[in-house]
Amino acid sequence: MNKKIVLIAFLIGILNANTITSIEYNGLVHLSPESANEISGLRIGGVIDKKTANEAILNLYKQGYFKDIFIEENAGRVVVNLVEKPVIAKIELQGVATNDKDNIMNVLGIKKGQMYDELSLKTGMTRIKQYFQARSYFDTVVTPKIEPVHDNNSSLALTLVVNRGEKITINNVHLIGSDVLKYSKIEPAISNKEREFMGWMWGRNDGAVKIFELPGDPQKIKDEYLNKGYLDANVSNPFLNTDFSTYDADLSYFIQEGEKFTIKNIQIQAPEFLELDTDDLIDDMKLEQGDVAKYNVIKKDAQMLENIVADKGYAFVKVYPQFLKDYSDNSINLIYHINPGEKVYIRNVTITGNDKTVDRVVRRELYLTEGNLYSKTDLDDSRSALKRTGYFEEVEIKEERIDETHLDLEIVVKETGTGSITGGIGYGSSDGLLLNFGVSESNLFGSGYKGGINIDRSDDSLAATISLRNPRVMDSPYSLGGSIFANKYEWNNWEEKNYGFSITGGRMLTRHLNAFLSYELQKSEITGLNEFYRDAGYLNGTQIKSAVIPGLSWDNTDDYYIPRSGFSASEAVEFAMFGPDIKFIRNSTKFNFYQGLSEWIEYDLIFRYKASFGYFLHSEDDKLPINEKLFLGGISTIRGFDSRSVSPKTQICDPVSESGVVIPGCRMIDTGGKMAFNNSVELSFPIFNRIKMRGLLFFDYGLIGNERLDEINRYSTGFGIEWITMLGPLQLIFAKPLNDQPGDETSVFEFNIGRRF
Repeated sequence: MNKKIVLIAFLIGILNANTITSIEYNGLVHLSPESANEISGLRIGGVIDKKTANEAILNLYKQGYFKDIFIEENAGRVVVNLVEKPVIAKIELQGVATNDKDNIMNVLGIKKGQMYDELSLKTGMTRIKQYFQARSYFDTVVTPKIEPVHDNNSSLALTLVVNRGEKITINNVHLIGSDVLKYSKIEPAISNKEREFMGWMWGRNDGAVKIFELPGDPQKIKDEYLNKGYLDANVSNPFLNTDFSTYDADLSYFIQEGEKFTIKNIQIQAPEFLELDTDDLIDDMKLEQGDVAKYNVIKKDAQMLENIVADKGYAFVKVYPQFLKDYSDNSINLIYHINPGEKVYIRNVTITGNDKTVDRVVRRELYLTEGNLYSKTDLDDSRSALKRTGYFEEVEIKEERIDETHLDLEIVVKETGTGSITGGIGYGSSDGLLLNFGVSESNLFGSGYKGGINIDRSDDSLAATISLRNPRVMDSPYSLGGSIFANKYEWNNWEEKNYGFSITGGRMLTRHLNAFLSYELQKSEITGLNEFYRDAGYLNGTQIKSAVIPGLSWDNTDDYYIPRSGFSASEAVEFAMFGPDIKFIRNSTKFNFYQGLSEWIEYDLIFRYKASFGYFLHSEDDKLPINEKLFLGGISTIRGFDSRSVSPKTQICDPVSESGVVIPGCRMIDTGGKMAFNNSVELSFPIFNRIKMRGLLFFDYGLIGNERLDEINRYSTGFGIEWITMLGPLQLIFAKPLNDQPGDETSVFEFNIGRRF
């Protein structure tokens, strides 16, 4: 708007103050006259003079609809003349790749249907340049073309012609004054790197300048010095020397390293009411007297102190490390100052993101609720407990400070697919094609109930199980579940059928420790066995097993599918002493350990160790049925060997079937073991984080025997792919047996859907 023109129109049109008798608007399209009156402040019966006319013009102009306004008045009759800005009817981008267009339109800030405004246009053009700068393109030129759509200029077509410019490539990074750290040492930390040979390849550095990360790189370099004890290190701002004829550049930093400092003494200064045993805390720190004063380790020790004080209810505690430097021997006295603030209580707890899972299922996993004194451990344990349920893909607990003594918690969850169709396939030389199919739901109707149907099928077997479990009966610490099962196995010249049920009750003893008690009743029917098989340990006819299984389980892992910390363990003893036919005691021990290594190597590598052990106790007069004995092999024990194929064996020669038909030759039959141990070492690494796909390297080793544990040992290695899919967790395993023997049944490839990694 030209203010001089408005002022001249105002002076000519209004010379005296008059009472308004009528108001007329010319050129008003987007506002009603009533709205215009409300905005302008003009009203019939009011006074029109220089002041009220000027205020009306300014009020209308602020709405952003008009490019020109002037007011005429004659004997109280007011005419407001308006010229509206044209509407943008069409926006086009030229010179932009298809995959960039949507992103640019989202950040442009100009949309079809809005009024044309030069300031908005300039802002949008700047945003386009910034968009390409973020992708390392410089000297981007944006040229607007504005054309009327109609003859009256009421609407416009806006075309933005973009020349995205060129990439600046860093050929060399110079660390001027650096003796301790070379480029190779700081390269992983910084964003702007030298171009590598064949830098266009995936995983190689292309040397493109990342302009928005450039100001932060000096601090990253300084942090590398601080983490090595050079507490006086100083790094200059980056100097980017660019040849704009080739768009090649050299990047330089001027560095003053200083000296390396060591720890002379460590102290903790804290209020007495915290009742901290400072000597014990100093003993628990990662740094001790004589160590290099590594700043990243100092921060970890400070965080440890904050967590300890926060567990006492001081949510807003701050720990400030102070360095008292002694340049005579380049040492420091390190003092941790603790400012606890006030004790903090939880005011409100809200839950969001649980579209399916009911609130009470989330709340029962929380150790912090309304009115509780704040605890950092309780907060972390609540997050881990929610992740262990398997109901949620992501869990975030947001803390909102209300005042010095209160905060609110918002539990933000992102639900994952808890219902899944699971399956697996494999091939064995004895069992042929091995198939597994199941339908499971670990959060039925959002109630936390777990149920499933599972079927295993091979050329010689068919097994089916239906199960249902409530992990928290009426949201209490108690659990209850059960299953029914039926199995059929057809071997060379004998057949086994068994069916039965089990029921399990449990109770949470602590946050991570659970006790359980199961009862299982099973009826087995084995037919077709001859004397050779019976001598090998098989029981012919019908047997009934009645067993009580008490046990304990522990789980403090931080996630259900891909844990990065903690361990799970279980111990169960099966007392099969109550049936008329089968009597034994069997021990079963399992242990899984998980440790993410990113804290040490700055890479999302996960170390896993998994082990299991089983052992039978029974009277020599009581034979163990083959279907109860221990076997190894398969995706859950020793990969690369067929399921249940690693076992003590007995040679059978010329057995005679009950029909009297002689089967010539000798064969080895698996008889199972009375004791078995298997363990695995795994390394899991990211492949595509966006789709939650990871790689896996593993080594499996197992022992099994009857009189001695090491009668038979097998080991294997291989690699695999782990992927959290819509159908559940998928594993693809490629295994290589390392010490297979003649007669072993091996498999190179297996996959499974639905099994925890």
